[in-house]
Amino acid sequence: MLPLSRMKSLLSPVLSRPNTIPLSFCFHSQEPIFVCRRYGVLSTFKNPSSVQTINPTTKASTFRCSTVQNHNQIRVLNSEASDSGSGEVHVIVGPMFAGKTTTLLKRIKSERSNGRNVAIIKSDKDTRYGLDSIVTHDGDRLPCWPLANLLSFKQRCGSEAYTKLEVIGIDEAQFFEDLYDFCAEAADHDGKIVIVAGLDGDYLRRSFGSVLDIIPIADSVTKLTARCELCGKRASFTLRKTEETRTELIAGAEVYMPVCRKHYVSGQVVKEAARSVLESQKVECSSIL
Repeated sequence: MLPLSRMKSLLSPVLSRPNTIPLSFCFHSQEPIFVCRRYGVLSTFKNPSSVQTINPTTKASTFRCSTVQNHNQIRVLNSEASDSGSGEVHVIVGPMFAGKTTTLLKRIKSERSNGRNVAIIKSDKDTRYGLDSIVTHDGDRLPCWPLANLLSFKQRCGSEAYTKLEVIGIDEAQFFEDLYDFCAEAADHDGKIVIVAGLDGDYLRRSFGSVLDIIPIADSVTKLTARCELCGKRASFTLRKTEETRTELIAGAEVYMPVCRKHYVSGQVVKEAARSVLESQKVECSSIL
């Protein structure tokens, strides 16, 4: 049997891996070895079936283990109970009028009814239904924090109040340039559950803001759809009715409508044709003058 110090030196690269991915590996020795990667604890057991370890902050994690036929190896399969203090990131995306804000509010209300401390943030650029409320197109509302950037939230909220928060909702997330940094900090280091709702694409079906950037750190991603206003089929895209070309144009049904792929493409063709006609008319008028 290898000396314990020798085993630790061999295992140290493994123990330094991030703890966000379930671990599966084998170790060879005369007796089965169980290694708790999450807390860096090395323990030896002869016939383990389930092992529980306690970290310095007294939070437990249980792993189910199995051995091969000769009992000289043990495989760590996965964690059965995650750290109760770890954070999460959940992303809700889709076109306009798909119910993103409604879904966010339902989840926030559900978390609050379960006894968790919650807060909602939205961009202070969105003043359509008032500055200090998050409001759905159907009129449902909750009070919120209107902010220019997310990283100022902890200071605005206060360190004591922020520490007590368990769930943070973010609406119209496409308007926050610091979305990735905030979500990573809140979930990875502060143990918060962050629920993000926003547009994944603009009216040109291009990436909008930083919403797509947080998918790699998300625990779940929900893509919602609306109903096409022209045919009633499932709508995944937002068509801008006007000729305005600014990416950020905050408006409602007077400017935008959800459409299916067919009517998005045909609508863009019609708009391009109309734009060409208008531009040619401008050229003719200027030449006459």
